[in-house]
Amino acid sequence: MFRDTCRRFFEKEVKPYHAQWEEEGIVPKALWRKAGEQGLLCMDVAEEDGGAGADWLHNVILIEEQGRVLATGPGFSLHNDITSPYIRHYATEAQKQRWLPKMISGEMITAIAMTEPGTGSDLQSVRTSARKDGDEYVINGAKTFITNGQNADLIIVVCKTDPGAGAKGTSLICVEGNRAGFKRGRNLEKVGLKAQDTSELFFDNVRVPAENLLGGEGMGFIQLMQQLPQERLVIAVQAIAAIEAALEHTIAYVKERKAFGKPIIDFQNTRFKLAELKTKATVARVFVDECVAKHLRKELDVAGAAMAKYWTTDLQCEVVDECLQLHGGYGYMWEYPIARLYADSRVQKIYGGTNEIMKELIGRTL
Repeated sequence: MFRDTCRRFFEKEVKPYHAQWEEEGIVPKALWRKAGEQGLLCMDVAEEDGGAGADWLHNVILIEEQGRVLATGPGFSLHNDITSPYIRHYATEAQKQRWLPKMISGEMITAIAMTEPGTGSDLQSVRTSARKDGDEYVINGAKTFITNGQNADLIIVVCKTDPGAGAKGTSLICVEGNRAGFKRGRNLEKVGLKAQDTSELFFDNVRVPAENLLGGEGMGFIQLMQQLPQERLVIAVQAIAAIEAALEHTIAYVKERKAFGKPIIDFQNTRFKLAELKTKATVARVFVDECVAKHLRKELDVAGAAMAKYWTTDLQCEVVDECLQLHGGYGYMWEYPIARLYADSRVQKIYGGTNEIMKELIGRTL
């Protein structure tokens, strides 16, 4: 039933407008309200905090249905699967009451600001500072590549409360989007994910109450490490959804497209290539489903999540590239779904920790 709800929502409210949002570089905030009305935001928030109390499998279903229609614009997964857990796990009851109901309704869009110019995957080297001044923090610094950056009403900022303490000096502080001194930079123009607002953010003596601190001073790096495995599994789920969508569109295309007087599917090369890709996709689906099952049982470890992230995103880029080749010249035309899948896939090997970092994490466990 929940999958049907998701499918109807994306078919009716997203798919017909996504091309327009790609041109505009952003999804309208009104879509978030509609998603909230349908119960598609923060589904796994506990009932006592205003949520549905659903398990994380509901979040997976939403990701899959969004991927099925190639809707890479709405940053729902960032909101549901990445920022929401920080609030659920580390916020005080007062903080939860302030933020979670609005996150669930779509009134409040969230983002997390980790990456800085020059730091990339090295979260220990963040330079954004938060200096305690009475009952406030004064935040200074810059972030980049921030998903939901233009739309966000609440941003979880990774910053240094004790610059001399290394990782132990890292804290997470929530900053409302209307704070004095906070500025949004460019809505970055990307190779793909064109409907998704990805931004630079600047903090110039931004004052926030000390009560906006999440968890405790110096706990930020530990909090990040605890939540990153789920983020990486999310990327793996997105990858398998994109792989399956690419195959679906390509199989339909080669059955219709003719060359040398017969459908392309009738050529042995086409069938063999698709047989290989279908087999790899099936293996990936089984692997991702097993990782999801482990995560639901709280058994997915850092290395397992890293394996899922790196292997499925590598495969995603391979499958989409091969599928585009089977489209010939038409595959390079933006009007064809495979072209958008091609442009949107490449970043999967970069964000959430590069695939090289994933291999390093796995290697440490050997």
